[in-house]
Amino acid sequence: MKEMKYLRVQVRYSGKTGKPVGIFVAVYHLMNAGALSEEETQRYKDIEAWFEECLPNPPFYDDGNPDKAITYFKNNTTSHMLERVMPLMGLLDKYEVPYDVVYTNYPGKIIYEDDFQVAVV
Repeated sequence: MKEMKYLRVQVRYSGKTGKPVGIFVAVYHLMNAGALSEEETQRYKDIEAWFEECLPNPPFYDDGNPDKAITYFKNNTTSHMLERVMPLMGLLDKYEVPYDVVYTNYPGKIIYEDDFQVAVV
């Protein structure tokens, strides 16, 4: 079987986009609800900071994401990124938040692309 082009870690509830919430927002929700310990909160913040530093931020986020886009990693260039979010997947497991790792060649209409990710509507 051919390797899928894109991947996304998402939970099973929808957010403002009307689509399943991604892993960073899901863990942020746990943090805001006061569920995470100080150590877990710091782990989340450290991981998020690495992604903010190492990945381009799609410009539509600065405008409040008017098209309600969601992002997928490019699978062929981001295997190390999946490893980096595994601690966050562990937090979802610990707090019993069901999630899925979605692999697809057809994420939706691509409205943004960089070396690491695509954003789709």
